[in-house]
Amino acid sequence: MRLKSSNPVFGSTFEASAVFAGYGNTMTIAGTANKAGILMLLVLLTAAYTWGRFFDNPETANVSGFMMIGLVGGFISAMVTIFKKEWSAVTAPIYALFEGLALGGISATMEYRFPGIAIQAVSLTFGTCFCLLLAYRMGIIKASEKLTMGIVAATGGIALVYFANMLLGIFGVHIPGIFGSGPIGILFSLVVVVVAAMNLILDFAFIEDAAYRGAPKYMEWYGAFGLMVTLIWLYLEMIRLLSKLRDDRN
Repeated sequence: MRLKSSNPVFGSTFEASAVFAGYGNTMTIAGTANKAGILMLLVLLTAAYTWGRFFDNPETANVSGFMMIGLVGGFISAMVTIFKKEWSAVTAPIYALFEGLALGGISATMEYRFPGIAIQAVSLTFGTCFCLLLAYRMGIIKASEKLTMGIVAATGGIALVYFANMLLGIFGVHIPGIFGSGPIGILFSLVVVVVAAMNLILDFAFIEDAAYRGAPKYMEWYGAFGLMVTLIWLYLEMIRLLSKLRDDRN
């Protein structure tokens, strides 16, 4: 069975490269895990920089410029990585550095409003990742065809909702309810968190499959990059959900 991932990183290009690597070094799961660790350290490095700038003087700090640089730079480097996966040993670390700038600013502003929210979101994100990886390795959760189709459909639906809200926002219109801190908004965020988390299962399956089929060595960086994309999405949705829960109590 050939799985279809909802992660745009693990699309047809990942599948095609994982058929046969030919001669030379090939991708391993351990190597991919090591690369993912490196990318995480790079994210934390630049995130700490923008976080520090904000809390040096939170009343006057302006980290919006760093956040914009991170978001734009992260998007560009992600697109380059997806279409030029053989460059991923260079472009994936660049992506991680840019994303750290954005995440540091977002986390700091949320932390200032809701003290303690950042560490809660980080703990929940990595706790979820660890539990799902354990469940996957033990065979409790399998990336079956039905599960995959459901996750792909749900992820596509969420993407359409976000895209529609962004387009409507240009005209000053927003989709009511789901982005607020009321019960509907909290339920929507909870669903998005679950879908984002389940994407990790598909990522694990693709990395395992690519390593088994002898993908080229640079795919370790590409696989690690794909995991980072999902983890960053999951973290952002976690902090959004927690902020709604905190705001709803006020």
